[in-house]
Amino acid sequence: MNLSQHIDSAVFHDVGAVADNMGMPCYVVGGYVRDIFLCRHSKDVDFVTVGSGIDLATAVSARLGKDAHLSVFRNFGTAQVKTHRVELEFVGARRESYSHDSRKPVVENGTLDDDLSRRDFTINAMAVCVNEADFGQLIDPFNGIGDLDNQIIRTPLDPDITFSDDPLRMMRAVRFATQLGFTIFSDTFQAIVRNAARIEIISRERIADELNKIMASPVPSIGWSLLHNCGLLKFILPELDAMRGVQTVGGRGHKDNFLHTLTVLDNVARQSDNVWLRWAALLHDIAKPVTKRYDPRQGWTFHNHNFIGAKMVPRLFRSLRLPLNEKMKYVQKLVELHMRPIALVEDEVTDSAVRRLLFDAGNDIDDLMMLCRADITSRNQEKVRRHMANFELVRTKMKELEEKDRIRCFQPPVSGEDIMHIFNLSPCREVGQIKEAIKNAILDGIIPNQRDRALDFMYETAARMNLSPVNAPQ
Repeated sequence: MNLSQHIDSAVFHDVGAVADNMGMPCYVVGGYVRDIFLCRHSKDVDFVTVGSGIDLATAVSARLGKDAHLSVFRNFGTAQVKTHRVELEFVGARRESYSHDSRKPVVENGTLDDDLSRRDFTINAMAVCVNEADFGQLIDPFNGIGDLDNQIIRTPLDPDITFSDDPLRMMRAVRFATQLGFTIFSDTFQAIVRNAARIEIISRERIADELNKIMASPVPSIGWSLLHNCGLLKFILPELDAMRGVQTVGGRGHKDNFLHTLTVLDNVARQSDNVWLRWAALLHDIAKPVTKRYDPRQGWTFHNHNFIGAKMVPRLFRSLRLPLNEKMKYVQKLVELHMRPIALVEDEVTDSAVRRLLFDAGNDIDDLMMLCRADITSRNQEKVRRHMANFELVRTKMKELEEKDRIRCFQPPVSGEDIMHIFNLSPCREVGQIKEAIKNAILDGIIPNQRDRALDFMYETAARMNLSPVNAPQ
């Protein structure tokens, strides 16, 4: 491959010219070089120079002029130049050494070889020169090209040292294997197994960032299987790790809930890029290990695992440092409701039950239905066919009722303020009781979702409570 053609643009020539003027060797390194060979677009470019990365960045920013914005991070010895087209990162070549109880290295100036050897994987340890004399020349001391061709994730140096020094690299190995569909080299994988406990010194925020990248991958189950197989999962999300395996009593076993969950996750991933819907798929059965019981008459049961799982979601998000905002509430809602459409499939599909599902799910009903459809994974193909047919019946019923009754994101046709005005009440229990009665009457199909009919029902309900109207409706 002629790499000079791939970096034959003004910005690379500008950086090379500035480096030549300053007498500094300069190279494009890391992910940008890797992605050239993978034919992937990358807008961020990392440069390593033998010398001061900050000085080089400052001079490059001056050459690029008013369109360039320089940011200097002296504590880290790095600098960034942003233009409207690209982000350029600059650092001086360095060598690193670590203490056992920290992933923060002691950094010293080094050579290009020092800098490439400290990198996480061979596929990220390649460099391309931008100096004019050697423009486009590839430096590949650890055969990163060969590992790209063979689709292998491997460390440049001893993997035990690599992962002990910076345990986050174990997560990155799993993430790259998942994103790229590569295999973790056997020696590298066994080193992760040996060093898995070291992940506990890494901040949960950094771990969560890697997990979200795994979740955003085309087949996220690859990453979660690897996390389990290498021993990282029990330190990161032990509740999910506990789902693995099958228990048998009296010849009756249950399905492996971990493998089932990964199947559901991939089913969802084929339909949606929504990372938080994928998290809901991963956690939908998270309470099964704590609710699992064996009944000689019924076999294995997991009663209320959806409700208990929903209660677990905030704690799990807090532990993983995932956002405790509307995203968490969305996942919690889907975990709690994921059994409802299935229950409708198995029972009679009544209008009332469908209205209540529409009301409780609101604008998330389509995502809930996608999750529930993905959850139908039985090996019994006749059972799957029957469930899918009934599932479509539920969807049809939902569409009919939604068009007729406007239940999604339901707003009561008679508000609490209306009730207080008509009966001259202050906020009190009776106001809430009347509102709840009107809502239930609409959801149960006793009255349509119309203001006139809701007012009539309100008067009837209030009369039974010995309340008389004082003011006319507004």
